[in-house]
Amino acid sequence: MKVYTLKNNVVEIDFIPRGGQIISIRVPDSNGNIADVVVGYDSLEETLNGDGYFGAICGRYANRIVKGEFEIDKEKFQLDCNDNTNHLHGGHEGFHAKIWDVTEVDLGQFVQAYKLSLTSEDGDQNYPGKLDVTVVYGLTEDNQFVIEYAAETSKPTVINLTSHPYFNLNGAGNGSAVYHQLQINASYYTPISAELGTTSGIIARVNGTPFDFTKPKSVQLACDANHEQINMIGGIDHNFVLDDFNGSVKLAGILTDPESGRKLEVYTDQPGIQIYTGAHFDGSERGKNGNPIQQCQGIAMETQIFPNSPNYDHFPNALLKPGERYTHVCIYKFC
Repeated sequence: MKVYTLKNNVVEIDFIPRGGQIISIRVPDSNGNIADVVVGYDSLEETLNGDGYFGAICGRYANRIVKGEFEIDKEKFQLDCNDNTNHLHGGHEGFHAKIWDVTEVDLGQFVQAYKLSLTSEDGDQNYPGKLDVTVVYGLTEDNQFVIEYAAETSKPTVINLTSHPYFNLNGAGNGSAVYHQLQINASYYTPISAELGTTSGIIARVNGTPFDFTKPKSVQLACDANHEQINMIGGIDHNFVLDDFNGSVKLAGILTDPESGRKLEVYTDQPGIQIYTGAHFDGSERGKNGNPIQQCQGIAMETQIFPNSPNYDHFPNALLKPGERYTHVCIYKFC
């Protein structure tokens, strides 16, 4: 399993073909000290045997589809349910588990770039249509890690791709990210139904809830709140509805570590961003620096459409038809 590296004069990013997994991002703090800021493992062997979602491309449908069920033109489809009663991140053998073809490409806007390619055959994980997918990983001079997704299908299908790194801007394995400051340009979010295990289709205001990150706020303040939605998940695992969505690339959120001075800005052309504080991490696995991976060891910021969108007409469209092209841009800018 070859390790590929993107680098400019400041940032170095390592990834592997299995799932396109981002296994390391090394950036300086305000004093110039370099640290790896994505949760993961110390060795490639541990990475291949560990949590396959760390830093991986998730699809065909990232996030959850209730009971793994959806319809296209009145035809019913049943996906495998790998998250209790729901389908999550494309299934057991989703894109995170696939070996992507990797080619270095010369694109003028990037210091260095790679194109990852994958063909998902008709019926893969019970999804309809042969899907041809490309993902470009590019790094700019001004420290923007750009992820550009594109896909075309042979039959109508549903699609929602994302990348799944967990960020700890103080350095992975150097304690909790719960003290990071988070700002999200979202006045609404999609609450989770305890019965469904994901959103019920409700879109609610963040005002007056722990999910109000319209101004910078410590993640700890939200995670420690005595609120039904927080208690249900043991933290945050929610989709935020980005303000003023119009399909252009806009600032979605900012994550800042007061201790190191590192800052991460997230930009996207998608309507939502999933924030996840890793409630399922229980310390049973050891990550970087040999330290246990605990809850809120890192924070995932996944740009995407909304969970269970194929089953809600008022949610963003998840349908891709032959002749159409799915595109999605996510930018992680290190400041």
